[in-house]
Amino acid sequence: MPSYILRRLFLMIPTFLGITYVVYFILCKAPGGPLEQRLSQLQEEGRKKSGGRGDNIQLSPEQMAELRKYYGFSEPSAKEYFSWLGRVMTGDLGYSNRFKKPVSAVIFDKERIQIALIFGIFSFLIIYSVSLPMAVWKAKHHQSFFDSLSSMLMFAAYAIPGWVIGLMMILFFASYLDIFPIGGFVSKEYSTFSSWGQIKDIAWHMTLPLTAYVVSGFAGTIFLLKNSLMDNLAADYVRTALAKGNTFNAALWKHAFRNSIIPIAAGFGHYIGIFITGALLIEKIFNLNGFGKLSLTAVEARDYPLIMGMLVITSTALLLGNLLSDLCVAAVDPRVKFD
Repeated sequence: MPSYILRRLFLMIPTFLGITYVVYFILCKAPGGPLEQRLSQLQEEGRKKSGGRGDNIQLSPEQMAELRKYYGFSEPSAKEYFSWLGRVMTGDLGYSNRFKKPVSAVIFDKERIQIALIFGIFSFLIIYSVSLPMAVWKAKHHQSFFDSLSSMLMFAAYAIPGWVIGLMMILFFASYLDIFPIGGFVSKEYSTFSSWGQIKDIAWHMTLPLTAYVVSGFAGTIFLLKNSLMDNLAADYVRTALAKGNTFNAALWKHAFRNSIIPIAAGFGHYIGIFITGALLIEKIFNLNGFGKLSLTAVEARDYPLIMGMLVITSTALLLGNLLSDLCVAAVDPRVKFD
């Protein structure tokens, strides 16, 4: 096991380099970048100072060279990439042109970390604490009234995007009933609350977006586990266990459930990505300053240092998540060996 983990960690290095270099190269070649935007700003400033004249204002070669050096376009893309990579290895993710402060300070903002933790941890706990027992119940009572009704509801939840569910909840629970706030992460009076009051205020604001986020996750997990359970309950080894005198519940929990949980365990590590990628549209409609909304802001503003900084964090998290998924599968599937 330790040797396998070390091999996987070493294999992450070329994968990380490939991901970051491809994106860096595309950003360098894409039109409408920060250099073009800065030139447009200078042109606009020149027109304002000249009273509307100056459409053909040109920068001197020295000014163009300074701008290219400032934005990292004075050298070939490969050389600039390794220069950027060297700074990243020292913990320097660059300086955000949009927020006018270091990228690390923008990414690791306290509010964004809190939103990421709430979405990641609570969605994981809620989805699996509800989905696993419900899937087992549905498999045990296949084609019952409860199974048919819950399947209809799950299909509807799976078909409707989370942000649409969020909009409907805003209209009903926030606008019509006025039970929850329309958006935001905390109230204006948040700083005056006690510690317990601050926790309740965050929970009050995050109830609707978290609900919208996990609804579709219920359906996928429930159907995946139920179908896997149905296949395993019909397998020969379960019939053999029943023939040897085991009860149905014993055969289900001791034999079928462990094999059925393997596809679920394969997705455990992917939840690490949720901590970073966030939920863009849900964050947008609920006005939450999470990582999803930050990524959109970085792309819209062509903030290359921030885009690359987010890429470093997300790609690292996803690579570690894939490793964690493999380890979870090995923990529940005795057939998987790392020797």
